Amino acid sequence: MNSNANVTANTKSGTDARTKRITTVGMLCAIAFLMVLFFRIPVVLFLSYEPKDVMITIGGFMFGPWTAMVISVIVSFIEMATISSTGIIGCVMNILASCCFACPAAYLYKRDHTLKGAAIGLVSGIVLATIAMLLWNYLLTPIYMGYPREAVEALLVPVFLPFNLFKGGLNTAFVLLLYKPIVTALRKAGLVPPSVHNAKQNNMGVLLVVGLIFVTCVLMFLTLKG
Repeated sequence: MNSNANVTANTKSGTDARTKRITTVGMLCAIAFLMVLFFRIPVVLFLSYEPKDVMITIGGFMFGPWTAMVISVIVSFIEMATISSTGIIGCVMNILASCCFACPAAYLYKRDHTLKGAAIGLVSGIVLATIAMLLWNYLLTPIYMGYPREAVEALLVPVFLPFNLFKGGLNTAFVLLLYKPIVTALRKAGLVPPSVHNAKQNNMGVLLVVGLIFVTCVLMFLTLKG
């Protein structure tokens, strides 16, 4: 009898955990899409910044890189079906951009669940996303934006490179700033289990780093705006 009761309890606990995880992922998808809808900032040419990758990365930090990929795909498809005019190619570009930043960051943070691990993961995400988007913009932008390939090639270094560094820098700053408050609130709501890690965080150091990143990104934004 005790064995059957334990199995039933474990099954119920597993079902509850999956339900809470699906609920949390759904919330993150909704918030990420709202960020696309209401917080899009034109930067240069047809390139704009919206902080959806912040929520995608936070989801990845909580549940792993596969969750980050799932959120990215869901949000990108919703964006394509509602407000985007770039069709399936624009959707693919959005998925690639988000996954290249969020997935390696989440993977490395999962391996080293500390502030250092988060920082290394986020910097790796910036580097990978920047390199990947230079390649994919060269290959796909002429198709879905109608730009001559020679014109796109001429824009890679003076426009696409600083834009992707600017975007990655802002995303990194927002993730460092928002991850702890968001995950703490979700734990208090019972949607995320308590952490098994006891890593200490130097809040003042985090704020100084975030401030430095923000200042750098503002200068890059002003430079891109000419």
